[in-house]
Amino acid sequence: MNAATFRREDTEFTADDGTVLRGWLYRPDRPGPHSAISMAHGYAGTRHHGLEPFAEAFAADGHVVLLHDHRGFGDSGGEPRQDVDPWTQIADWRRALSHLEAVPGVDGGRLGLWGTSYAGGHALVLGATDPRLRAVVAQVPTISGAEQTRRRVAPEAVAGFVAGLVEDERARARGEAMARRAIVSDDPAVPASYRAPDAVAFYLQDLPDGVWANEVTVRSTFAATTYEPGVFVDRISPTPLLMVVATHDTITLTDTALAAYERALEPKRLVTIPGGHFDPYLAGFPTASGAARAWFAEHLQQKE
Repeated sequence: MNAATFRREDTEFTADDGTVLRGWLYRPDRPGPHSAISMAHGYAGTRHHGLEPFAEAFAADGHVVLLHDHRGFGDSGGEPRQDVDPWTQIADWRRALSHLEAVPGVDGGRLGLWGTSYAGGHALVLGATDPRLRAVVAQVPTISGAEQTRRRVAPEAVAGFVAGLVEDERARARGEAMARRAIVSDDPAVPASYRAPDAVAFYLQDLPDGVWANEVTVRSTFAATTYEPGVFVDRISPTPLLMVVATHDTITLTDTALAAYERALEPKRLVTIPGGHFDPYLAGFPTASGAARAWFAEHLQQKE
């Protein structure tokens, strides 16, 4: 596929409850009809967190690309801010697909989906449940929130961890404000979702002012502990699935991703990236983006 020039424009669409979700729409300059790809970021991230190069690569291949911020993050509306509900994000993403297939020049029969990390888990759910999709890419996807929690919380800390989640629920039931915690911190005294140096560096990268805050609601953590998108993986077929897995991923866990891939049915493909969870955005970007580009080129091509 020859490289295409493209333009990027702001776009927005409305969820069922009236929340306005905003993002970027990339349009190839050459005439359509075009295949189209919908993209979103993972846990507490925005479209500014390393996704622009992927969107640009897909648009250069001639796809229309929609990259949106989840509600409560970035430029999207929604309250409370910095709150992550996976099932609401999935419902919003369905609306993003409806918005994308209505864009003039888009061939609604050639829609692809690309999700990474937490949204890689969403991609598995949508791949299994939205018949409009013709190709799915799940990059370093969340497979099991329970297993991730089991490995990240020390055994002696589990009781206190769970008690804190339950107390937040009770406090909110009493009408108290939502408790919040940092997304990343290298200070052991600061409650945070992630402490690994690569996570701290990734989330705290230089971003435009006002698009992100280093905090997330505690109920987001509660939701994450019970989110099990891996149970959908064997239902994605016959929609083609590409999984991009980092070989030393301690965030979404390499072994759980590989086990999920084994449960997936054909057509499927596995690409591994040396390194940790954030390497597909960085040193592994050429391999990760190249694999996704090839997958979309193969499965979103126009049928004769």
